Amino acid sequence: MVEVKHATENGHWYKADGTPAYTYINKKGEEKPTTLREARKENLKPSVTTIISCASAPQLVNWKIDQAILSSLTLTRNENETEQEYLARIKADAQEQAKKAAERGTLIHAYVQNWFEGNEVEHGTDEYQFCKSANDTVFSEVGFQDWVCEKPFATDRFGGKADLHNDKYLLDFKTTDKPIDGLKLWDNHYLQLAAYREGLEISKAKCGILYINSVTAESRLIWADEKELEKGWKCFSALLDYYYAKTNLGGE
Repeated sequence: MVEVKHATENGHWYKADGTPAYTYINKKGEEKPTTLREARKENLKPSVTTIISCASAPQLVNWKIDQAILSSLTLTRNENETEQEYLARIKADAQEQAKKAAERGTLIHAYVQNWFEGNEVEHGTDEYQFCKSANDTVFSEVGFQDWVCEKPFATDRFGGKADLHNDKYLLDFKTTDKPIDGLKLWDNHYLQLAAYREGLEISKAKCGILYINSVTAESRLIWADEKELEKGWKCFSALLDYYYAKTNLGGE
């Protein structure tokens, strides 16, 4: 079985040498998620995803709205239930559906990463169909490549881990329940890809998002436009300044 945690290590902090610092041990000897306070003490670097989250993500907001609408359509109002109680039940249901979708995406991500790391996958399994689809799509675009998987890095101001990269290419996996033919890249994708390639010091690498349908296992690789990547790096750099100013990270 694939260890799902293998694909969920998208924590918020990295040490100066690139080592992930997702947790720390408190005075009681308990392992806890790393906090901003702890990051200040240890001079940790925020992750790319942490920085990007400072900006709005319209597609994510719309998706959450869609989940709430779908929940309201399937949940009828109970007798004597107040409006606030009804709304709370709809919100809880929508959050549960979002959680299940996220867990499904994390599992598929783990499947595909496991494959590209060279581990054997049993034919005929749910895991195999996602791995085979992703592999075939990537191979059809760039042929055989020696890939580096999930290598952590850190610059003097941020850190992260890219799904796949080498000197020529940098790819990130995204799962979706939408038809792959109608997909496109969003602003946050350009920021993420641009930051990863700068952080990995492969600034000329061709970047793309590998979409994988969580239901059908179909996949599609969409390449990022170079001009949009250049703009993405400028936007990311501005958000980085904003984040450091807001949190006073690195300050006295």
